Amino acid sequence: MFAVLSRTGRGSRRGRLLQGAAAVVVLLGLLVWWLLPIGPSAPSGSITFSTGVTSGVYQRYGSLLKEDLGRDLPDVSIQLKNSEGSQQNLARVASGKADFTVATADAVAKYQEDGKPGADRLRGCARLYDDYVQLVVAKNSKIHSVADLRGKQVGVGQEGSGVRLIADRLMTAAKLDPKHDITPVSAGIDTMPDLLEHRKLDAFFWSGGLPTGAVQLLWKRYDIRLVPLAPALVADLHASGEAASRYYRSAVIPADAYGDAQKVPVSTVAVANLLVTTDRMDAGLTEGFTRTVIDSRDRIGKQVHSAQLVDLRTAIYTAPLRLHEGAERYYRSVKP
Repeated sequence: MFAVLSRTGRGSRRGRLLQGAAAVVVLLGLLVWWLLPIGPSAPSGSITFSTGVTSGVYQRYGSLLKEDLGRDLPDVSIQLKNSEGSQQNLARVASGKADFTVATADAVAKYQEDGKPGADRLRGCARLYDDYVQLVVAKNSKIHSVADLRGKQVGVGQEGSGVRLIADRLMTAAKLDPKHDITPVSAGIDTMPDLLEHRKLDAFFWSGGLPTGAVQLLWKRYDIRLVPLAPALVADLHASGEAASRYYRSAVIPADAYGDAQKVPVSTVAVANLLVTTDRMDAGLTEGFTRTVIDSRDRIGKQVHSAQLVDLRTAIYTAPLRLHEGAERYYRSVKP
């Protein structure tokens, strides 16, 4: 009897030890599960962001955005690449030579309408800020409208820029032939101010955020003014039937856009800028990129005024582009 009880006691103790060991294993498993990262891995890799000319808003905005992207996406290497502007930016992204860029909505529509390579793969991430067309002349110039450009030497932007698109359309709307009624000078905002100052240009077009640094600097050393662009020009643009023209709107450059230099509001034409990528881009990386663009608005806006106009409520409207799935995921995550 005693021997039987003894064996039973030992078996009971062994069972309790096995149960205890099993419990420890379960607890350790739960601890490991809790400590290990779950969900998708953080974005990593290398991307190229195509910006703009060295003294333009695209380039300045891109430089500041890169700092925030480096903080929010530490495993992603970001390279900035200067460009002539929207048209070249779109060609780079569509062909895979860049991963993200900024381009105006009219340039996107033109790229699509012309059926250029990779147009069907372009996707939108965010509507950013508006570009304002600025027709700059010397203060004592006799040019007071687009029609007055006839026979003049006019800076029209570089070949791959969005400025070139809208300058040509505005002159056409004003009944001017952009190739024959003026002497077009292919130059960017990095050189046009100097050309105007040294009287090698009678006027130049620029389309960019407000204020544009190069125009601001020119105003400090040379007397200039902005030529009003009548709202009737926008009506003529819309009547042209071009798909791209529907993205233009009448706007006003505020009197204080350039501090005390300008003094009066100036009527003009505006068009939205879009953050663009392609359907090849990883959804997780695109989501993170879009999140940083929205979250960085206030910090970047202290140095680039245009960035203050990035608005979560309107960022989702990226027509004529479909939203990238990663950007769509971001907007859903912040939806009230």
